[in-house]
This record gives sequence, C-alpha cells and structure tokens, in this order.
Amino acid sequence: MKITELFERGEFVVSAEVGPPKGFHVEHLLEEAKTYLSDITAVNVTDNQSSVMRLGSLAMCKALKDEGLTPIYQLTCRDRNRIALQSDLLSAAMFGIENLLLLTGDHTKLGDHPQAKPVFDLDSVSLIHAVTRLESGVDLGGNELVGEPPKFAKGAVVSPCSDSVDAQLAKMERKVRAGADYFQTQAVFEPEKFIKFMEKAKEFGKPVQVGIIIPKSAGMAKFMNNNVAGIHVPDEMIEELAKDKERTKAGITGVEIAARIIKECRPYCQGVHIMALGWESKVPELLKQAGI
Repeated sequence: MKITELFERGEFVVSAEVGPPKGFHVEHLLEEAKTYLSDITAVNVTDNQSSVMRLGSLAMCKALKDEGLTPIYQLTCRDRNRIALQSDLLSAAMFGIENLLLLTGDHTKLGDHPQAKPVFDLDSVSLIHAVTRLESGVDLGGNELVGEPPKFAKGAVVSPCSDSVDAQLAKMERKVRAGADYFQTQAVFEPEKFIKFMEKAKEFGKPVQVGIIIPKSAGMAKFMNNNVAGIHVPDEMIEELAKDKERTKAGITGVEIAARIIKECRPYCQGVHIMALGWESKVPELLKQAGI
C-alpha cells in the first residue's frame, strides 16, 4: 500500500522509525514492531543512520512486510553510486516495497567507520529524479527497463525549523520538481516555526508529516541543540525535562511534550512521523495523548 493513497483520501498518516540492529538477529525488533507499531500506517527503516554500520534497510523492510507491516524504505546516497542505488530500488520493487524516503545521508566521518570512503554520487534531489526516471521505464543511463516499471510513493525530508527557511523552501521546491510525492520533517520542537513554514510550503501542494522526537532527558535536548542542524529545543522544555528526573527517565515528561507539539502542529500538516529512538513502547501512549 502506498501511503500517498491515504494522503489523497485525506487520512492523517502516522509513521514511526526503527533502526536495524548491528547484527542479523531481528526477532526482538520484529516483535516490538508488531506489539507497539501495528496500529500505525507505516514503519520507516533507517539506512545505516548516523553512518553507523547496521543490518541493511532493505532486508529489514522485507522482514517487516513479511510480518504484515507496511515499511518505508529509507535510502541514502552516502554508500552507493547511481548503479547500486537504482539496483536496490528495483530490488525493493521486486519485494513489493512501495514507499520510499530518499535522503543524501550523513557523512561517514560522523559514524563508527570514519575511515570509510563516502560516495555521494547523487544527492537527495538527484536520487528523487532517478526514481522518477525508473518509474518512466528508463534508467539514468537512458536504458529501457524490461517489463512494467516500478511505481513508488517518493518521500523526501525538509527542516522547517532551520535558521535558513528560504533555503529549505528552495530545496523543497527542487525536490517537488524532481518528483517528490510527500515530505517528512526534521524533528520539530518549536511549533510556531513549523506553522510559519507550512504557511509558505503549502504552495507546493504536497502532504507533510511533522517529525517528532520523544525527548529522553535534558542532556539529550542540549546535545541536539549543539550538534543537530535544524533542531532547537527551547529552554523551557529543557527545564521541564530537568525538573523531575524520575518522570523524565520513565518517559512521562517526554511523551507529554511530544503530544503537545503534535496537537499544535496537527491542523497544519497531513501526518506525523515519530522518531522514537528506542522508545517504540512509548508510541501508543504518545498517540493516545495526542488524540490520534
């Protein structure tokens, strides 16, 4: 099932993110996904997130699909040239994986193999274009595909709370022109910035899912402020997380904060994407508090 079909029907689309393990034993992850994520629309599978080597996103997507869940295949440009990227996309189509999230990817120097050579033959915009070409029945080399071409729901990422809003809007426009069907945002902690961004972004006519991280601690919030571009956790939220460490450690405070953000942003978007970062068990309670 393509999630674009749900957007077209006016449904509020909920997805959540999981990271494959650093190994090939996935039984625990599959059980958690079935327990906590079976009632949401789709499950995003990260692609060696933060340049840390893990089980491949495509294999994990296939395993989730076999368990009856709808996967979103995240694909980055960091580790593959255009030949390998197109080949993996055709492999996804063969497995019946229809939903994509197409990203440039973090640089290898940020991960656990900093000596690895990054590829970046394409970037996120040209990768979207590559998928659009495959859907037309032709690869980037101008060669025709055999048989019926693949059809995907092509997702892209935007950072609405970035300091450079105009630059984000310009990049969003380039992704739309390349063929992006929908967007997921970087984590939002400042709803007022998200709302202002969406007032401008609505001209592109593409559905947007607001990105949500459940903050685990004041220290985590400060780390994101110092190290993650496009994210700023306001001081009052950090104080709220620091106020009662036991409630915060149990996830209660973080869920309350995330639910408030979703409620404020919901009238201005078409869905929510939750980056639980190991707290998949908190997703059902988060959605309940957010009224979803």
